[in-house]
Amino acid sequence: MTTSGLIVVDKPAGWTSHDVVARLRRLAHTRRVGHAGTLDPMATGVLVVGVEKATRLLRYLALADKGYTATIRLGQATTTDDAEGELIASAPASAVTTERLTAATDALIGELEQVPSAVSAIKIMGKRSYARVRAGEDVVLAPRPVQVSRLEPTAIRWVTGDLLDIDVIVECSSGTYVRALARDLGARLGVGGHLTVLRRTRVGPFRIEQAATLDELARRADPVTLSLRDAVRATMPVRSVSTGEARELAFGRSIPPIGQSGTYAACAIPDGSVIALLEETADKARPVLVFASAG
Repeated sequence: MTTSGLIVVDKPAGWTSHDVVARLRRLAHTRRVGHAGTLDPMATGVLVVGVEKATRLLRYLALADKGYTATIRLGQATTTDDAEGELIASAPASAVTTERLTAATDALIGELEQVPSAVSAIKIMGKRSYARVRAGEDVVLAPRPVQVSRLEPTAIRWVTGDLLDIDVIVECSSGTYVRALARDLGARLGVGGHLTVLRRTRVGPFRIEQAATLDELARRADPVTLSLRDAVRATMPVRSVSTGEARELAFGRSIPPIGQSGTYAACAIPDGSVIALLEETADKARPVLVFASAG
C-alpha cells in the first residue's frame, strides 16, 4: 500500500515540475501525486510533492516563504528574463560599482509591486501567459504584491569586460519571480539583467538538505520521505483530540474551539494519526479537510 505523505525532491535542471510528478507516480505506484509550487525547467532544488491523501494537504501547508540562490548576469536583457530567452538589449556593465549594486539591491527589498515575467504560468483569460507570448502576442502582466526579505550579493565575477555575474541569496514570499528581480536589478542599474542560474534552497520549513534526487528516490522501496503525520507536524500547529472528538470530526462535525488561529491539525490520542484540519470561529472548531474514515 502506498504511503500518504510528502516527498521533498531536489529537482534536476531541464525537468518541468510536471515531469517530476510523472516520474514519482511511477515510483510510488499511484496516480495521486501532486506538487506544491512550480519550478521552471532551468531551475533546480526543493520541490514539495504530495502523495495519496497528502495531495489534499498541499494547499493548506505553510509554504509561503521560499529561499533561493541565483546568479544574475548584468549587461544583457532577454525576452524571458533568463538565459533561455533571446537577447533583446545589452549595455556595458563596466560602470556598475559595489556602491551602485548595493543601492540597487537594497531598493528591491521589502514590499514590492512586481510585474511578473511575461513568460510565466499565470493565466490570462484561461490561457497561460507563456503560451500567449509564444503565439506572438505582446503580453504585459499587472503588478502583484510580493515580499522580498533578503536580496544579498555573495560574489561578483566579470564574464567579459561588459558582462558581470552576481551571485545572490534571495528570501521571498510565494509568488515572487526571481527572474523578475534579475530583470529589475538590471533596469535599475541601466544595463539590463537576466537570470542564468536558479536553485531553490527552501520551501517553508523544508530545506535542500532534506531533499532527495530522483535517482536516490528510485533506489528506495517507498519514495515518501515524510508521513502525513510528520508533514502536518512540520508545517502547522497540532491539537490532540480524544476518541470522541475524533469520531465527530470524522463525520464532518465541529468540536469546541481552543482559541487557535489559522489552520491546524487534529491528531488522535494515542497514536497521533491525522484526523482532520481545522479552522476556528468564536464558538466552534470546524473541519475543513477530513482524513479519517467515518464509522
